[in-house]
Amino acid sequence: MSNETIVTAAMLAIGDELLSGRTKDKNIGHLADMLTISGIDLKEVRIVADEEDAIVEALNALRGKYDYVFTSGGIGPTHDDITADAVSKAFGVPCEHDAAAMALLAEMYKRREMEFTEARQRMARMPRGASHIANPVSTAPGFIIGNVYVMAGVPQVFQAMVDNVLPTLRTGTPVVSLAIACPYGEGEIGTPLTAIQKAHPETSIGSYPRYVGQRFSTEIVVRGRSQNVVEAAGADVRAMIEDIRRRKDIAENDQAEA
Repeated sequence: MSNETIVTAAMLAIGDELLSGRTKDKNIGHLADMLTISGIDLKEVRIVADEEDAIVEALNALRGKYDYVFTSGGIGPTHDDITADAVSKAFGVPCEHDAAAMALLAEMYKRREMEFTEARQRMARMPRGASHIANPVSTAPGFIIGNVYVMAGVPQVFQAMVDNVLPTLRTGTPVVSLAIACPYGEGEIGTPLTAIQKAHPETSIGSYPRYVGQRFSTEIVVRGRSQNVVEAAGADVRAMIEDIRRRKDIAENDQAEA
């Protein structure tokens, strides 16, 4: 019986600027890296526009399917920052100015001798009953409601919020990975690699083609939650590569002798 623990997550990146290409997302890769280290499987990522119905639909689909959902973007001070409203709608609760968040922001703007405007007060809005995600960079908190973690889109702030969130999460058995360089293209390894995957169902084997110097090669990555099963599959991958090399050598020798 397996002692593996699997914890799953999804990410919802929000913003018209991501879909237009004006902003190049940096948060997806960072979150994927950090979750992998923590033994949490990032299973799905969606990017949606600043449209309330689209956010609600995506969020409700994801939060019912995975252990955790992380969002980025749309919690700033402008009119198109509607994530708090959409999350509130998804959970069926009011979106309101959180008293503790208002106090944090009021004190910060007072210290900076800046007016705490109505627009800036928008950053204190969150679903009723939500708890804070601390923001050591710019004070305005993210928030948690249910299994949903709502964070800023600015990469520096997002990363700081992720750092604060990760220690609070339930984690799973970390994934072990093994990368093997293969000098042959996917067309040559596809069939035997399929057979290896079937023989090692507890692993996930990925092939990543490269094209250098007018030649195809492949990086083969074996992933699993046990070092032993990963190494066993890796041994078969190396044997496959050696078998292809041997057969090519025989074919070249036969041609030379003909």
